Amino acid sequence: MKKIILEESEIPKQWYNILPDLPSPLDPPLDPETKQPISPEKLKALFPEELIQQEMSDKRWIDIPPEVLDVYAIWRPTPLIRAVNLEEYLDTPAKIYYKYEGTAPPGSHKPNTAVPQAYYNAKEGIKKLTTETGAGQWGSSLAFAGQYFGVEVKVYMVKVSYLQKPYRRVLMETWGAKVIPSPSPYTKSGREILKEDPDNPGSLGIAISEAVEEALENSDTHYSLGSVLNHVLLHQTVIGLEAKKQLAKVKHYPDLIIGSVGGGSNFGGLALPFMLDRLSRDSCTRFIAVEPASCPTLTKGRYDYDFGDTVGFTPLMKMHTLGHDFIPPSIHAGGLRYHGMAPIISKLYDEGLLEAVAVPQTEVFKAAVDFARTEGIVPAPESAHAVKVVIDEALKCRQTGEQKVILFNLSGHGLLDLMAYQKYLEGELSD
Repeated sequence: MKKIILEESEIPKQWYNILPDLPSPLDPPLDPETKQPISPEKLKALFPEELIQQEMSDKRWIDIPPEVLDVYAIWRPTPLIRAVNLEEYLDTPAKIYYKYEGTAPPGSHKPNTAVPQAYYNAKEGIKKLTTETGAGQWGSSLAFAGQYFGVEVKVYMVKVSYLQKPYRRVLMETWGAKVIPSPSPYTKSGREILKEDPDNPGSLGIAISEAVEEALENSDTHYSLGSVLNHVLLHQTVIGLEAKKQLAKVKHYPDLIIGSVGGGSNFGGLALPFMLDRLSRDSCTRFIAVEPASCPTLTKGRYDYDFGDTVGFTPLMKMHTLGHDFIPPSIHAGGLRYHGMAPIISKLYDEGLLEAVAVPQTEVFKAAVDFARTEGIVPAPESAHAVKVVIDEALKCRQTGEQKVILFNLSGHGLLDLMAYQKYLEGELSD
C-alpha cells in the first residue's frame, strides 16, 4: 500500500503530553529578573491561562477542543506515504514512510499549534497576537489561524528570510497579517540592534525580542511562539498519533524515526508518541534529529539555561543553546536558524534517548532534488534535512541487507522556496 489514509473521524481527540513520562522532570523556566522559577502569574502577560496550564501539565492526555478539531478537519488526517520510488532508486531493502504535513493550507505542520493558540487566546478575549517567523511557515500559519478566531496577527519576519521568501510575506498578508522585517525600527530592541549593525540579517532570537516587547507593552496583545515550548510540542503530537494508527494498518512499526530540528516542534510532533513506547521499554526505535551544520544547536551547543530571545525578555530555559546572541548564517532553511532547542528535545538528547546529526546545506539540497525526482514532492528546505539522513540510513540498509522501517516527517512543501532550489541547480549555493 503506497498511501495510508485515515478517516476524518480518526483525527486524534487528545494530544499526548510527554512531561509525566520523562525519566526525570524538566528543569523549571526561570524569571529573567530574579533567576528563580517563574510564577505562572507572570506568564499571563504573554500567554492565555489554558496554554500556561498545558505548559506545566502533569496529565498524559489533554483533550483537543471541538472548535480546534473543526479547523483541523480542513486538512487532517494527513497522509502517510510509502516512498516506493525512492526505495527503488536507492536499491534499498529499507521501507521508507513519510508523514506529509504539506497538505495544510499554509503548507506545513505549523497550523497544528497555530490553531489552538489562536483559539485559546480568542477565548480569553485577546484581540491581537505578535509573533516571529523565520522561513515564514509559522507566520503564515498563525495568520491563517487568526482569521478563524478573529484575532489580529503581527509578524516580525527575520530580515534575510523576508528578502529571500517574498511570497511567504504575501501569503501572510493575504490572510490579513501585518509583516515587519526584523530587526526593525519600530521597537526599542530593533533600534538598538540596527544602531550597532544597520545591515544585520536578523535572527529568530531578535524577532522574538521584538514580538515579545510589543506584547508586553499592550494589555490587549499576547505573544505566540511556533516552536520550542512544551505546549507547542504537545499540539504537534497529532502527527505521531496519526502515524501510529496508519502504520498499524499495514502492520509496521518504525526502527528509525527521523526529523529536522530547529526549535524541535516537527520532530517532536512525530517522535514523542513513539517515544512513549521507548520510555515504557516496549520498543528499541532509534530517533535521529537532523540540524544544519551552520546552526548545530544539539551537536555543538551547551546544555544550560539561556534566553529564548536575543535581548533577554523571555524566561530562561534549560536547553541546548549556541548562545542567545548567536547570529546564524543566512541559509535557506530559515525555520532551522535558531540558537536554542526545545527543553523536551534537549532533555531527551541529554538522556541519550535520541541522536543528533548536523548536515551541510549543499548535501541537503542534493537529497531534496533526488526526493523530488522520485517522489514528486518538492520538500521545504527544513524537511530536506530529514530527507538527507533518511537517504543515508537507507543506503546503510543496502549495505547490510537489513529491512528496516524508516519513518520521517515531511513537515512542509518547498513551493515557496524555489529561489533556493534555483541557486542549487545553478551551482550558486554554498554551505
